[in-house]
This record gives sequence, structure tokens and C-alpha cells, in this order.
Amino acid sequence: MYNKGLYNDWVPKPVQLLLIVLLLAVVMPIGGVYTGNISSLVSGTGAMTEYFMWANYATTIGMGACMPVVLRIKMRFKVRDKMVLLLVLLGLLSYVNGTTLQPMIFVFTALVIGFLKMMVTIELFLPLMAMIGNRGIFYGAFYTFVLVMNQIATYYAAEFALLYNWQQFYLFTAVLCFILALIHWIFMHNKYFALKVPLHYIDWLSILLFISTFMFSAYVYSFGKQQDWFNSRNILYASIAAFVSFALLSIRQLTLKRPYLSFKIFTKNNVQHGLFMLFWLGMFLGTASIQNTFAVGVLGYDQLTNTRLSLLMIPGIILAGVIAIFWFKKEKPLKMYIFSGFAAMVGYVIIMYFSMVLEFNYENWYLPMFLKGYGMCSLFISVWFYTLDKLEMDEMLAAIGLVLVWRTFLAVGIFSTLYSWFQYRFQVTAVGDLAVYIDGMTVTPQTLANNMKTLQLNAIIVSGKKIFGYIILTGFGVLLYIITHHFGRWRFQYIRFIRVLGGKSVIARRRLHERKKILEEIKDAAGPAI
Repeated sequence: MYNKGLYNDWVPKPVQLLLIVLLLAVVMPIGGVYTGNISSLVSGTGAMTEYFMWANYATTIGMGACMPVVLRIKMRFKVRDKMVLLLVLLGLLSYVNGTTLQPMIFVFTALVIGFLKMMVTIELFLPLMAMIGNRGIFYGAFYTFVLVMNQIATYYAAEFALLYNWQQFYLFTAVLCFILALIHWIFMHNKYFALKVPLHYIDWLSILLFISTFMFSAYVYSFGKQQDWFNSRNILYASIAAFVSFALLSIRQLTLKRPYLSFKIFTKNNVQHGLFMLFWLGMFLGTASIQNTFAVGVLGYDQLTNTRLSLLMIPGIILAGVIAIFWFKKEKPLKMYIFSGFAAMVGYVIIMYFSMVLEFNYENWYLPMFLKGYGMCSLFISVWFYTLDKLEMDEMLAAIGLVLVWRTFLAVGIFSTLYSWFQYRFQVTAVGDLAVYIDGMTVTPQTLANNMKTLQLNAIIVSGKKIFGYIILTGFGVLLYIITHHFGRWRFQYIRFIRVLGGKSVIARRRLHERKKILEEIKDAAGPAI
């Protein structure tokens, strides 16, 4: 027998919904590392920060690698067996992270956690979408909830690290996974979702090539600055390996009867423009590195206070989700909603540009972080919806892995790397410019240390302002692109639907008049009927 639900028939519907929400709240924020406790991991393990940045990227890569085969895996196993096993494995991997000091283990477990997490997500994804019905409304509710939980998990990871140690949050997550596994062993049915399908059609070599392509790329993004980019043999070899892996992956997809990835959808207009917008979304999300440098390096925030800034995004995230639900319910065009998201991001950058001073107060963060939260959530919902709109399920699942990696890893990684490089260059230039005002008449040996500290802090601010200034200029270009893009509708639609007293547009009335005139001319030419 088949059962497209998740739980036994005797479980009340409200209880089923509660269990799904609990699963989402625990599983979606799980990762190999949490951005809130990376500094604690560095101090606790003695490893470089770059390893944990690499692990952070690995979680997204694992999710993208699983996406093309997740539906086949879903239909291969019984729901309860699969869900309980996945939760136990996630708990074990979290326990491993909480008991190890080896940074490469974090990288490996993060990759596997991302792969397993996507299997759990698809189990929740389909019932919730069927329950809600409208895909746009579902995205509005789903992404809002997930983004809010991610901010909360980031904060509590930092708080656990401060109050206890960084291992405790991993152990706490492991216990939650084990408890959920026990609960779902009781309440879940033990039936197949649909017709049982074999796993031997999955091309595991393609999965390995996918993982190697982006893991080598993630190594370049993470260690590039530390190893001086292409002056390092490791970076050069990793770049070559990433390129060769992607070339082999692409060639293999062209020769397989059942390809792991589909490149056909990338010829569609909405997918191309969607990827273009996701790229510029990465430009704004990459500013997190500049923000952290300003908050920690200039303002002197501790890790918990810096992480608390992520909580300030939650009101903006919730507002974006509520607007999205009503927007899709009314079936309004996406253009202005997407425009509002990018406008909020530009507003965040403008405020940060003018507010980066040594006297910056904590209350000054409220508005920019609200705008950042609104922009991030609204663009995650709307651009993702637009990119995958009108795609068949098979097409979408075969390409969504690449789109996911493009949105969350490649675009953000490229700009984070660029910002890191430019910030260093601009800071060196700023120190040279500011040093002109230091001489023996204004700075004595007794005040040299304090003055050098102020000079360094001002150099960091100057470099951040320069980068924000370039982002603002580019952001206005993105807004111009959004306002002129047709988003799948006629470019002159607003002219076509200008209403007049007769209830029809001017162009429509003119066309009707021309048609009547042509009919009259045809009748005159044909003469009287016999």
C-alpha cells in the first residue's frame, strides 16, 4: 500500500502539523558549523578560520548534490524507516562535531549533513505544499520560517559557546535529533510514498564530480586570501581540479540516458534572468563580512553581541513573508515585490555607508538590519519563485541543485572573496593617506600608540565605506534593470490596459474600429448577395 502523507491515520491533523513544524525547526538550521560560533571553534580547536568557512560552504554543496536524486530516494524506502534513520544519522554527526578537534572532520560531516538534511526537507516539502496548495504562498511561509530559525540557531550557538563551551550546542542538537527520531518511530506510518523504484539508476559518479567541482571551488574561496591566491600552488591546483571536474560532469550528462543534471532549463528566459538576479543578491549578502569587520574590529563587539545583530533581521523577515503571502494570494505581478527587496538592500547599504563612524550606537543597527532582513527574505522567496516558475517537476529537481549552489554558495562566495581582497587593499591605501597627518609636532612618543590605533580604525572604516559606495552604484543599476525587465509579461502592458469610459483601452477601441472598417470594405467589394 502507498501513503502520500507522513503519519498514521489515527494521528490528529493538528498534531501532524505540530510534528512537521518541530522537524523543520530542528533540522533546517542544522549544519556542520554555525556562523555564530566560528570564533569559538577557532579558539577551541586551534585551527584556522578558513577550515570552518570551508565547512560552512560544504553544507550547501551537500544539499545541492542531493537535490537531483532526492525524489528517487524518497520513493525507494518506507517513510518511517528512512526518516528515523536520517534523524539518527544527523544526531550522530552532530555528536561527532561536538567531540572532535580535527577541522577536516567538520568539513566532511558538514557535507554529509547537507546531503542528509535535503532528504528530510523533501519529506516535509511535499506534504506542506500539498496542504497549502499555492506554490507562492508556500514559499512565503516556508522561507520565512526557515530564515527565522536560522537566525535563532546562529544566536543560540554563540550563547551556548559563551555560557558553556562550543561543544554543548552540538550535543544539544544531537539529543533533539534522537528525541525526534523516537517520536517519529511512534507516529509515522511504515508505508511507501509511491511505487517502489530502484536506486541503481542513480549515477553516483556524477554526484562525486558535482561534489568535487564545488568543494575545490569552496577551498579556493576559503583559503585564497590566506595563501595569497594564485601565488599558492594549492590554490592553483584546486582551481584546475574544479574546472576539470565540472568539464567531466558536463560531458557525462550529455552521454547518460538518465542524466544526473539537466542543463536544458538554463536556456529558458526566466531561469537566465533569475540566476542573474540571484548573482546580485549574493553581492548584498556578501556584505556580512564587511559588517562583521566593522562590528567586531571597529566597535569592539564580542561574538555574542555581534551575533545578536542577526536577531534584528527577524522583524524584516517576518514582514517580507507576510507581504509575500498576500502578494501571491492576490496574484499580483512579481516586479514590484522583487523591486522592493532590492530597494531594501540598497537602503541597507546606503545607511551603512553614512553611519560607519566610531560613535556608532547599538540602536543605530535597528533600521539597517530590518531592511536587510526584509530584502533577504523577499528576494529568497520572489526570485526563487520566478526562476523555477513554469518548470516541470522532473526539470526542476534535475537543475535545482545547481541553482541552490549558485544562490547560496557561488554568488555569496565570489563577492565575499572580492570584498575581503578589496578591503585589505583599500585599508593599506587609507593608512598611507592618513599617515600624512602624523608628524613629530602633533604626535609625541607618549601618544603614538593611541593615535596609531585610531588611525587603523579609521582606515578600516574608509575601506568599508569605499566598498559600500561601489555597491550602492551597482545597486542602482540593479534597480534600473528590475524596473525595466518584463518578468514574462508584455513590456507595454500598462499602456494596453489604460481604462476609458467605454471600459476598453484606447488601443483596443482603435483595433475594433479598424476591424469594422475592413469588414465594411470587404462587403462593398463583394457586392450584394445573390
